[in-house]
Order: sequence, then C-alpha cells, then structure tokens
Amino acid sequence: MLRERSSRRRMASSSTAAAALVVAALLLSSSPSPAAAAAGRGGELRMKHSDGGYSYNRTLAHIFVQYASAVYTSDLTSLFAWTCPRCQSDTKGFEMIEIIVDVENCLQAFVGVAPDPQSILIAFRGTQEHSVSNWIEDLFWKQLDVGYPGMPDAMVHHGFYTAYYNTTVRHEILESVRWARKTYGRLPINVVGHSMGGALASFCALDLSVKYGSQEVQLMTFGQPRVGNPSFAAYFSDQVPRTIRVTHQNDIVPHLPPYFCYLGEWTYHHFSREVWLHETIVGNVVTRNETICDGSGEDPTCSRFEEPRTDENQKMQSSMVGGHCQRKYAKQRFARSGFRVANACISDKMTLDKISLMV
Repeated sequence: MLRERSSRRRMASSSTAAAALVVAALLLSSSPSPAAAAAGRGGELRMKHSDGGYSYNRTLAHIFVQYASAVYTSDLTSLFAWTCPRCQSDTKGFEMIEIIVDVENCLQAFVGVAPDPQSILIAFRGTQEHSVSNWIEDLFWKQLDVGYPGMPDAMVHHGFYTAYYNTTVRHEILESVRWARKTYGRLPINVVGHSMGGALASFCALDLSVKYGSQEVQLMTFGQPRVGNPSFAAYFSDQVPRTIRVTHQNDIVPHLPPYFCYLGEWTYHHFSREVWLHETIVGNVVTRNETICDGSGEDPTCSRFEEPRTDENQKMQSSMVGGHCQRKYAKQRFARSGFRVANACISDKMTLDKISLMV
C-alpha cells in the first residue's frame, strides 16, 4: 500500500540563492522480507579488544556497502523505486522514505527502512567523480579549524562539519528518522557512507547517538577520511561505540587529512574501530585478508602500515616505534603533482568496488 506524506514531499531551499531538492515519500510495509537468513551467512570476527561485545560482521559489511554504493545513483526515479543496479540482491525490499539532494553543496543522502537487518538505514554519497581530484588535493592542506560544541579540546574539519550541520541535510534526516520511528516503531538506526560520505555519516551517527542513545545507532563507513583531532576521536568512540571503519590498502582517502603523532591535539586522528582489507601475494597466489585493528584508531599495523604516497619525494611521515612517536620529516612539503593526484583520484573511484568484492 502506498500512502503519500505531503509534508515530506516538497521543494526545500537553503537560505542562500541556490536550492536543495528534497524528494520524499512513504511506502508502508507490505510483508516482511525473508532476508533474515542473511545474518547467518558469512563470518563474524572478534575484536582485539572488547567493545561491550560489539564485533565486526562480514555479512553486514557486504549488505551495507551496497547501500553506500546505491546512494551514488543519479537517476532519482530508479533510486526512489529501488530498482537501480545496486538496489537488488541483499538490499531487496528496502523501503525508501526520503531522498535528500542538496544542489548547492553537491550532497546526496537517503533515509529508508531496511528489511535485514530490520532498521532505519541512512546512506550518504561521497564526492562526485568530477571533483574527486581537487577534493583529495585540498585534504592534504586542510587544518583543524572548528571547535566541536560542548567539547573544549575537540576540533573538527570545517568542511565536513558544515556539510552536515549547516545545510538542509541534517534537518531532513532528523525529521525522517523521527517519522520512521513513530511509524515503524523503535527500530535501530544504521548509518553508512563512502569516502566523504563516510565523514558526513560519522557526524550523523554522533548526532543520532546523542539524541537516541549509543546502543540505538550503528555506523559503518568505507574509506572515510579523518574528521577531527584526538580529543574528538575519543569523544566519538565513547558516544558511538558501535562503529566500524572499513579501509582498503590501495585507498588514499583514509590517510587524509594527514596524521602527525608529534603534533598532539593539533593533528587529525581516526576514531576506532578499523577493519583493514588487504591482499598478500605469494607467487601466483593472492590472499584476501581482513585485519581487525586495535582500539586506538591509528593502529600502525593496519592501513597506516601501507600509507600511500602522493609523491616519491615526500619525506613527511610518522610512525610508532617501541611505543614512542618518532618524528621523521624533511623540509619538502607534499608536492602538488597533477599526475599523482590524478592517480589518487582513480584509486578513490575504484575503491568502493574493490571493497564490495572483498567483504
């Protein structure tokens, strides 16, 4: 049965001249999806350290990466009807509540109800292909520039913070979640995103955890950049303990903005928990591996172990040796090499598909 919710179907505009398009609708559930069996398919790997019993589930990662991919769909009609190429398989039966497209800020997200695991599902799109190279280049130089409200020592990336909190996206998502929980009951909330979409998903998950409680919200991102300093990372891990950051060995984005351990609170720092996907090659045999990283957020044995370079002359790096931070750097700065950034752009565009194959 299809029923329109007129208050959700409208054109929304920001306070500036450019408009943000909001496509909204309500699809009432017909019959529950039999996809519950998926929860038992695939392995579950325990963490190195306990996080209140929360653990990485490969099956959930396989399902969530499909939502993180589907949100890139530009054909809103097929996305709304859930008939896009990524809208099948394990996500079949997803019921769209609202698609948010902020034209001015090039943002796209959606909110709906997933059949398995039965939950409110929020997905954020990452950077569009035509702007990926500039976005990656800018991240090399971006400094911490905004204090996080209520946390005196916490600082975050201004662009990511603004994209979630100071656009139409946050209001529309909060309204959709409120409506969904009122209509469908107290469903748990899953938030996903890839690349820049993972950064926005992080702020959204924190926002919802503060509002509904940390046990109500789960976050899984794929190849997301760093978003704040160590104080923010610690606060985030405490508020959103049900968090998984999936990274891939060939993806440059999780290494940005750069981490310098000798800068203390003035450097970017990932929150936990990372799951690192990487391959080992012995002769003609390629083995795909999943490493469940420690709770530091910057496990030196995970993605930091193979930090991509943007230039062979780059000499700035940081490493952990014997538990002590070793400062290794030279006066050379990150080279703004168009060739290298172009390669990084290609890597970023390919990473989501690579993750899809590995999880």
